[in-house]
Amino acid sequence: MSSLLTNDSAMVALTTLRNINKNLSTVQAEISTGKSVANARDNAAIFAVSTVMQSDVDGFNAISDSLGLASATVGVARSAAESITDVLTEIKGLVVAAQQENVDRSKIQTDITNLRDQVSSIVGAAQFNGLNLLSGGGAINFLSSLDRAADGTVSASNISVNKFDLGTTAQVVGAGVATITGAATGAGTIADAATQTVTYTAAALTEGESFNVTIAGTAFEYVARDGDTLNDVVRHLGGQITGAISGVTVSYTDVTDPTATDSVLSVTNNSGAAVTFTQAVTSGGTAGGDLGALASLDVTTDAGAAAALNDIENLIQAGIDASSAFGSAQKRVDVQDEFVTTLIDNMKIGIGALTDADLEEASARLQSLQVQQQLGVQALAIANQRPQALLNLFR
Repeated sequence: MSSLLTNDSAMVALTTLRNINKNLSTVQAEISTGKSVANARDNAAIFAVSTVMQSDVDGFNAISDSLGLASATVGVARSAAESITDVLTEIKGLVVAAQQENVDRSKIQTDITNLRDQVSSIVGAAQFNGLNLLSGGGAINFLSSLDRAADGTVSASNISVNKFDLGTTAQVVGAGVATITGAATGAGTIADAATQTVTYTAAALTEGESFNVTIAGTAFEYVARDGDTLNDVVRHLGGQITGAISGVTVSYTDVTDPTATDSVLSVTNNSGAAVTFTQAVTSGGTAGGDLGALASLDVTTDAGAAAALNDIENLIQAGIDASSAFGSAQKRVDVQDEFVTTLIDNMKIGIGALTDADLEEASARLQSLQVQQQLGVQALAIANQRPQALLNLFR
């Protein structure tokens, strides 16, 4: 049956042409944007995943910049520590020369003084963007990663780099009463095969607070620097005690938050006999640098020259320790930076796999849909001409 009011063929042709035009618009959008999922309407689930991943990429790009800054900062400190070690080695040569009696020790002392000033100059200049790892105490945290848990929670990870104060200021132990008290089990003796502990009450330090542990008549002292925590105190005291007295060993563990958790220094005596032990905490001291002994280095006398020979070895070792620590820290920062860069690349590849359009396929579909569009237009034109055939019935 033919009808002037309803043209079934035209309706079918029109519906087909609409679908073709819709698909053609989709393909053209893919080609123009390069994405098969450009917004949430295209595919809500994939869009949500890719958007979260892209936000992580942006975050890791910022972390990469932070790691670059960290590497440069630690690199400056490492280079400065190595230069200081070279200067100290040069001072050692002068100290060795001063061991002879037929030399002008006053002129050698002048050279040592000038080189000591050079060490101070290097320490003062060893900063990057205002941060100097060769001055003060404590540690610096550099942002290294963003860790996303399965529930979507994001937490930051850091690389901690300890400072090494290579200043030449001499340490002066305070004589006042400190607000932080070391609660040892009591002064007296440590029996053979026994352990004595010193518990430092959790608190924040202020520069100048002085800590003293005396074992078998040998005093081990440390004055807190700006930025120090009790972790630094037990580490420095423990480092001094280690190997200083035959048969006496020490152990200590850094706590996560030394302002909330006590720090403990444990001294174990296996010397074969009891040793005397005392401890004290005072205030009003002057924080010294690890190279503070340079201030008192004097080779103008026989006794001074002999003492300087031993002191300079310890000072060189301090420079080497700092150089090694900064070198290890810089390597870790660089490795993390390389990892973050690789991670960013892989995440971009993953995002592309989810959202990027297959342009080869899109090109083929575009040509096919253009042909279908032309045929659809012709089919619609033919269908619209069908009612005109009814005119012949009325002639």
